[in-house]
Amino acid sequence: MKTETVVIGEEFGKEYAGKYVFQELTWAKRSRIIQKHTKYHPVTGQLQSSDDVAIQAEMIVASLKEQPAHKPITLERLLAEDPEKGVPIALGELFGKIVNRLNLVSFDEAAFLSGLSDAASQTKPSQSSASAKSSDGHHASLQDSQPKQSSSS
Repeated sequence: MKTETVVIGEEFGKEYAGKYVFQELTWAKRSRIIQKHTKYHPVTGQLQSSDDVAIQAEMIVASLKEQPAHKPITLERLLAEDPEKGVPIALGELFGKIVNRLNLVSFDEAAFLSGLSDAASQTKPSQSSASAKSSDGHHASLQDSQPKQSSSS
């Protein structure tokens, strides 16, 4: 399995200085982490909710095989909302990028896991009753077929 080592200086604080070793996760471990924090509709199977932060934090902890002896990185610290108890944002993002690269997380998955999925939708537009191709291949929409109101008075 692939590993990646990063040595952190004091740029994030003395507490975080040291050597960190990350290891690639197995497919099963990665899948279990994602499933644990994702809820699907029981009938349609559509995604209902996903705790992307928890997924990323658990992937970081699961991949982290070595850290300084005083163990500054824990799941609780990665998930903490209080800045005094949490991990610096830049450090968390650095660890997230390393873990995503090691585990071959695609750009779309990384956007999903980092919360960017809200800004750029992961779904592709689909044809609906409001828009369809006619038998001659031309694209027509409901607006095209609606009668136009006269603006003359």
